[in-house]
Amino acid sequence: MESWYLLYCKRGQLLRAKEHLERQAVNCLSPMIAMEKIVRGKRTTVEEPLFPNYLFIEFDPEAIHTTTISATRGVSHFVRFGTQPANVPPDVIDALRTNTPETMVDPDTPCPGDKVVIVKGALEGLEAIFTEPDGEARSMLLLNLLNKQVKQSVENSAFRKA
Repeated sequence: MESWYLLYCKRGQLLRAKEHLERQAVNCLSPMIAMEKIVRGKRTTVEEPLFPNYLFIEFDPEAIHTTTISATRGVSHFVRFGTQPANVPPDVIDALRTNTPETMVDPDTPCPGDKVVIVKGALEGLEAIFTEPDGEARSMLLLNLLNKQVKQSVENSAFRKA
């Protein structure tokens, strides 16, 4: 009887493992999410797995042996409790298919109102408040200079979230 199981894949080889398992008629699920983050100083949206290196698979262990799955390219091992591979309840799979958020913001990416510290340039060491992105590579910060609030456009690589 077919059941859902959880695999741990080798680093960076999740898609390879998924492709090879699907060739073996194994049903695979790897929920993806659009993550907004700062990459090389530019604010971008990147598609990445919700659970990095983990792959949910559905197969019948009597039709395809677990050693065949474990020997597939990109697969490291089954997640186990004791000696048996852990079964994943179908409600969990249904919840992952229906309730997966579409987009998220990286915790290290500042949001409006967050405190940031400037780490490069003439204003190095000053604290500021992130107000909004200013294009792809810059952001607007609210600085307190000489008891006066000043809005300044700063490169994304020149500050970090406090």
